[in-house]
Amino acid sequence: MSLTRKRKKELRRLQHDATELWEHQQQLVGHAANVAREASRQLGNVGREQVLPAVQETYNRHFAPSINRGVKAGREAMDKKVLPAVGGVLGTAMSAWDAANAKRQGLSFTREPAAPVKRGPGIGSIVAIVLGVAAAAGVLYAAWQALRTDDELWVADDPLSAPEA
Repeated sequence: MSLTRKRKKELRRLQHDATELWEHQQQLVGHAANVAREASRQLGNVGREQVLPAVQETYNRHFAPSINRGVKAGREAMDKKVLPAVGGVLGTAMSAWDAANAKRQGLSFTREPAAPVKRGPGIGSIVAIVLGVAAAAGVLYAAWQALRTDDELWVADDPLSAPEA
């Protein structure tokens, strides 16, 4: 395709204008990133210097006394009602367990020796294994979230060249 000299000149000027516009946009994006960074820093300072003390003061004045009263009441209920009841139940259960063991020991002397009881992992071991697996899964998930790549968050450090016309 043959273009006239005038069209070639117009196309070169248009390409030059497009390249210049592209460079200005890259500078504008860089400046906007600097402004956003500084705004974030200032917001953090205002939060530390103004908001956090106000929130702490309001919490200490309004919420802390109620929470402390609730914790104190819970401790008193635990010490005066729950622990004695649980202690009594556990004491009774242990007495029954001891009596059953004594009875079983008495019976085992009259019969042939019983086969050894096969012991497996107890409930504590199972709970510990489940908690360990859950903790390991949490650590792996957190590591995966931290190390995965997000293409949407990537910003070029160097200005890109304008596309060719």
